[in-house]
Amino acid sequence: MEMRADLLIVGAGMVGSALALALRHSGLQILLLDGGPLTVKPFDAQAPFEPRVSALSAASQRILERLGAWDGIAQRRATPYSDMHVWDGSGTGQIHFSAASVHAQVLGHIVENRVVQDGLLERLHDSDIGLLPNARLEQLRRSGDEWLLTLADGRQLRAPLVIAADGANSAVRRLAGCETREWDYLHHAIVTSVRCSAGHQGTAWQRFTDEGPLAFLPLTRDGQQDWCSIVWSTTPEHAEQLMALDEAAFLQALERAFEGRLGDVLQADPRVCVPLRQRHAKRYVDEGLALIGDAAHTIHPLAGQGVNLGFLDAAVLAEVLVNACERGERLADVKVLSRYERRRMPHNLALMAAMEGFERLFQANPLPLRWLRNSGLKLVEQMPEAKAVFVRQALGLSGDLPDLAKA
Repeated sequence: MEMRADLLIVGAGMVGSALALALRHSGLQILLLDGGPLTVKPFDAQAPFEPRVSALSAASQRILERLGAWDGIAQRRATPYSDMHVWDGSGTGQIHFSAASVHAQVLGHIVENRVVQDGLLERLHDSDIGLLPNARLEQLRRSGDEWLLTLADGRQLRAPLVIAADGANSAVRRLAGCETREWDYLHHAIVTSVRCSAGHQGTAWQRFTDEGPLAFLPLTRDGQQDWCSIVWSTTPEHAEQLMALDEAAFLQALERAFEGRLGDVLQADPRVCVPLRQRHAKRYVDEGLALIGDAAHTIHPLAGQGVNLGFLDAAVLAEVLVNACERGERLADVKVLSRYERRRMPHNLALMAAMEGFERLFQANPLPLRWLRNSGLKLVEQMPEAKAVFVRQALGLSGDLPDLAKA
């Protein structure tokens, strides 16, 4: 059995689903396929938090609102945060960012990835977009001017344009032979949710330790502010030791590493350990092919910006394709797709470079560099204008924004 479409989106995660919804009124015949079941799980407000969360920026919120998904997300569980507090555990430097400094109410929302996904899936099920669940890609090859995809169950799909939204280990990127630049951070991230004796105060907290950054991101359940999602980046050896601890010993180690800023750490959900690797495709596009989200770039979770970059990718690509449709252009033309690459690659590379430099500076042990970073934090803390620039970047409301993200 062979199915045809104008556009195939491989990967129905947050970014792929957002792209499909952004194109739902384009008149294109779209098929969205994923290896999972693509079902919306009933939400249980008392259920434990999902370990993977995202710090959604104001730009991402606007995109999700315009796609009709934000209400479903907010009705489930989304925690706004208005402040960010960062300090160097090896010195006295610290810095505080506030949404109020740019007359905003919040810096963003901490949301479980599953909640975002279900909010998008609800809208997809209400649309006329073709959904192919449990569809695992096995083969990908050119067939004339089109791509021919073969699934693990033998089904075949044909389209002139394929979008890879299938994550960091993208099968489309691999099968299409797209080259990447990548390197291992030599760090692992331990991810879980914890309950503390003191409330998080609607603040994202981050301490830079000698082994790596430790973030406490605010979560809210039943109106209580005593839960946080943690992302603890550390060496593989230290991560292995931490994963081997029983809960009581892990809570003590975590409380020490965080300097008890939120009181006692009372409880932790099961821990997940993830190796950290940076990856960037040398090209985002080829004839009849485009990469978006983690399929195109993965960055250090230092600032929680990964999915925000992906949503902007999806919004820009949708804008490029819709404009090309209106002009009667061939969507698979690499000249058309390059418009998306030209708008997104510089922004993504700039943020990746900034996060890389930031991470390396705080991992540096030589005394002069420690003095430099502490002095830099103290200096910036006394410069409201400089902090406001950072806040606007965190909100995602500067630069070349797609229409879906504009006010």
